[in-house]
Amino acid sequence: MRAVLCTRLGSPESLEVADLPDPVPGTGEVVVDVAAVGLNFFDTLMLKDLYQLKPPVPFSPGAEFAGHVSALGDETDGFAIGDRVCGYVSYGAAREKLVVAAARLARVPDDFDLVRAAALPVTYGTALYALRDRGALKAGETLAVLGASGGVGLAAVEIGAIFGARTIACASSPDKVAFAKAHGAAAGLDYSKEDLKAGLKAFAEGRGIDVVYDPVGGELAEQALRALGPLGRFLVIGFASGQIPKIPLNLLLLKNCDARGVDFGAKARGTPTWLRDAIAELMAYGRDGRISAHVDATFPLSECAAALNEIAGRRVKGKVVLTTGR
Repeated sequence: MRAVLCTRLGSPESLEVADLPDPVPGTGEVVVDVAAVGLNFFDTLMLKDLYQLKPPVPFSPGAEFAGHVSALGDETDGFAIGDRVCGYVSYGAAREKLVVAAARLARVPDDFDLVRAAALPVTYGTALYALRDRGALKAGETLAVLGASGGVGLAAVEIGAIFGARTIACASSPDKVAFAKAHGAAAGLDYSKEDLKAGLKAFAEGRGIDVVYDPVGGELAEQALRALGPLGRFLVIGFASGQIPKIPLNLLLLKNCDARGVDFGAKARGTPTWLRDAIAELMAYGRDGRISAHVDATFPLSECAAALNEIAGRRVKGKVVLTTGR
């Protein structure tokens, strides 16, 4: 099988495509013939050894995938050869065949495209975990989504709409704001030109924002936190800006609000049943047209570096997915 390998840490250009032996499943494992691999911003960080999870070299990028079951280990009841599945691994999915624990798989209905299925687990799983489990978002509350046109941002806009929130999509250009608004946001804000704190307060009509969803970090974080209302929740998703902000803790005291970390990977790894149920729920939303699982572009496996550079350059709306031709 072919696999994309990081054999030395650095930029995406350091990736290689190598031929490896076909994998064999162990107890509780299956082999998936991978059709599609979802890529994420943290893949670019992992290549530079800047992510909290540090796999040993060599490793393959890619944490979410979809394909067909091609081999079964012992104790994998419930799956059969040929089943259409998708799932989550911390890394290692950018290859033609993947060994994965059966507990981390969810079924993909026959009428759901495998490329879109590969775009669901991480970004929409993060939004679901953040807004429902960590943020306790309620119908009628105000939600501010930073980086709203990217993968995790767009997912939060759409999941927020499902939960009945009134959402303002915040992004770095007019076309990105317009894209997010077209996917369910009530309003938009271009923080490359507008004051984020003032814009969020105006959207909340003086009451303050109920929930901020922040995958960007940097200087925007404190501005958004200052726009929170009493009992508001600031959800820390990631730091796409490249800067980890230092938040004055007195703001939490004065506003009687919370800052809450959101680590989807830890939740998914620690609670496989939660992951399976979450993916099944998201798949149902996708089939009903309530979420788009929007794929901006697909690249063949051999062009993984180019795909990751699109993400690093912030040129992606929604997701970028690798395809294997299988």
